[in-house]
Amino acid sequence: MATVQRFEELQVWQQARELVALVYALTAKFPRTETFALANQMQRAAVSVMSNIAEGFERGSNTEFVQFLYIARGSCGEVRSHLYVALDLKYASQSEIDAVREHCERLSRRLQAFIEYLKSSGIKGQKFHEERAIYEIEQPET
Repeated sequence: MATVQRFEELQVWQQARELVALVYALTAKFPRTETFALANQMQRAAVSVMSNIAEGFERGSNTEFVQFLYIARGSCGEVRSHLYVALDLKYASQSEIDAVREHCERLSRRLQAFIEYLKSSGIKGQKFHEERAIYEIEQPET
């Protein structure tokens, strides 16, 4: 069991950070006319995954953390949906899209496993401890 004191230590957050880099690299290849349309929407959805994991962790409540993880998972699905638009419009190759989609799917599975773990763990969260405590969590493997 790992003791996690900062959201940066969470594997799901680290994978979300990787997703942001993948999405920004992919959207950099889109036509310039898409800079403020599809590209921007994909980037915002990817950043939302990472940000919601961080915000949920910092809320200090297991219940709130789980809710933010669900939102992060939803944003992950949004990125996947946008990938189909990019593919259909031929803004990226099938292999480029597949690489990002597969990363999203792995992250989504990991988020769901983490949600299930937290819901069944009995951990209330750091705001329920007298001192600024930590989450003791076992990060699920996927």
